[in-house]
Amino acid sequence: MSTYLRSHRVGLPLLDLLLGLSDATVRRNSDLQSRVAELEMELSVWKQAHSAALEESEREAKAHNVQIAALNRQISCLDCFRENQNPLILCVINGEEKIFLKELLVQGHLGGRTAAQNLTKAIAEHLSKEDLHRFGRLSFWITIFVNKSELLNTLYAHEICTAEQLDNFFAGFSSASPRFLLVDTGYGKDNIFLKIKEYLQTYIRFPQTIRLFLAAHDLSRYASLLSELEKEHSLGKIIRLYATGDHDFEQESLSMPRLPLDNLFLAQQLPPVPSSFASHTASVNGGTGSQSPLSVIGRAIDPTLPLHKQNPPPCNEYYLMTCSKGPGSCKYSHDYNLTSEQLKLLAINAKKAPCNWLKNGMPCPHGDKCCWGHVCPNGPKCFHLSKGKCWFKGGKCTGSVQMRANGLGIEAMHPPLIGEIA
Repeated sequence: MSTYLRSHRVGLPLLDLLLGLSDATVRRNSDLQSRVAELEMELSVWKQAHSAALEESEREAKAHNVQIAALNRQISCLDCFRENQNPLILCVINGEEKIFLKELLVQGHLGGRTAAQNLTKAIAEHLSKEDLHRFGRLSFWITIFVNKSELLNTLYAHEICTAEQLDNFFAGFSSASPRFLLVDTGYGKDNIFLKIKEYLQTYIRFPQTIRLFLAAHDLSRYASLLSELEKEHSLGKIIRLYATGDHDFEQESLSMPRLPLDNLFLAQQLPPVPSSFASHTASVNGGTGSQSPLSVIGRAIDPTLPLHKQNPPPCNEYYLMTCSKGPGSCKYSHDYNLTSEQLKLLAINAKKAPCNWLKNGMPCPHGDKCCWGHVCPNGPKCFHLSKGKCWFKGGKCTGSVQMRANGLGIEAMHPPLIGEIA
């Protein structure tokens, strides 16, 4: 009995030791299994990354080979550059698919010049990485193809910018260089596509065209042309201005270099404008004013009151050209449904107040399309002219911006201050 007790006392510590070792082994095995699972997951991620990198490397290699083929062809034609010392760098933008950022559009003229400078800088930095010095001095051109009326409707419907801001933006963009052009294609479903396609197949084949930068959301429509250019070893001249959200265009036999550009255009495509959203054009003194998008749903004019006594009165600039203040900021109404007779009356009354550009001694940028008066309606017999106080006397005119002409409340338009970029 005593022997049994002694052996029992000795066996308990051994059993505890074995149990401890067993628990430690189980825990270690569990930790190792978890670590193996983590490593397998990490290995899977690295495999995917390697596959993506390999695919991108192969795509870039194909694009590089295409560029080399195009460059070799151009080098063989170097004689053509001896007479023309300014080979071409071209940039083509589909203005319907590639819409500039809102923060640039709302700046008007300044925003246009900034956009032009940013685009030029990005392309110049890209070209600096290529060995193009052998071609001498390069001539850089930008052409934007756009249906301005349709683009205005889209931007206005999405409250991105006003018509005046858009006009000033394009004016600022084109003023950045004599070679920066805007082409208004007018209405037509495929007008922009057809003009860009014709542009590509014409200018890309010129031996003096070194590079052509193309900005478009979807290149699949140009697939047949791009295939032809690839066979002619000219595809390497084209570099796609690519931004997040653009449609990926990849084919087995085609590969084009890309220049990422995410700080210039809207990332998302704007949905189409509803069919109920229309543009209205008002006739002023036999001419045609600028278009101001109007909703078909609006408030009716009180027939017992004249136009200038409506509450609030209709905005002259909105109905007769474009309101510089934009929706929500103008104290006059943009919501009335005016008849053609009411629009004519509004135009006649607006001409009785002087254009504030001329009033401040500056040329009016709207010209004949301006809804305000450029000539005194009383002519040389104006009573106020003889007193030196006629409103239509340009810079010598005095008076506040808020004026009343023949009992009509009319607010003149302040000429905006436009910044310049050195």
